[in-house]
Amino acid sequence: MRSRQTAHELRIIGGRWRSRRLPLPAAPGLRPTPNRVRETLFNWLAPTISGARCLDLFAGSGALGLEALSRGAAEVVFIEHDRRVVKTLQDNLRVLHATAEVHHSEALSWLAAQGDRGLQRFDIVLLDPPFGRDLLTSACQHLVQNGWPSVSGGQVYLESEREWCLQLPSHWVVLREKHAGAVAYRLVQAADS
Repeated sequence: MRSRQTAHELRIIGGRWRSRRLPLPAAPGLRPTPNRVRETLFNWLAPTISGARCLDLFAGSGALGLEALSRGAAEVVFIEHDRRVVKTLQDNLRVLHATAEVHHSEALSWLAAQGDRGLQRFDIVLLDPPFGRDLLTSACQHLVQNGWPSVSGGQVYLESEREWCLQLPSHWVVLREKHAGAVAYRLVQAADS
């Protein structure tokens, strides 16, 4: 009989670490992207994830970035503000023998500090901020202000409360969109501005 995932663990869905379970700290507001949502997202990203350079901006548990690494992403940079969560993420990367950058920083401050060139290396940006704080709009604005992406084709994953009304930059188009329970999620692509 299979054991069910507990509230303080994360299960990798696919790729080389498929079915690996990793511990999570009991941090307030820590809400890993549900397994079903991650499975759908990475099915959407299947044609582009191998060799991609990803930014997991509101990393939290690291579920999205770890899944990207497991499925062949060349690089993932994790940004997380909670020191305990950062330590657990670093420990989990060591357990997996994975190399990735983990920055202990508030996401919007980190974005603002990148300037025009700091974000150009990323092909995919993963945005799953804490709900109820309208951080997606600000994060998208920072990306555009910093010139991301420098060429068309960059993809952004957006996860929010189902009822949240999304205001995308004018040159971003929704490729895919779904709902699961109280969660809305979208894959967006930047076209020529």
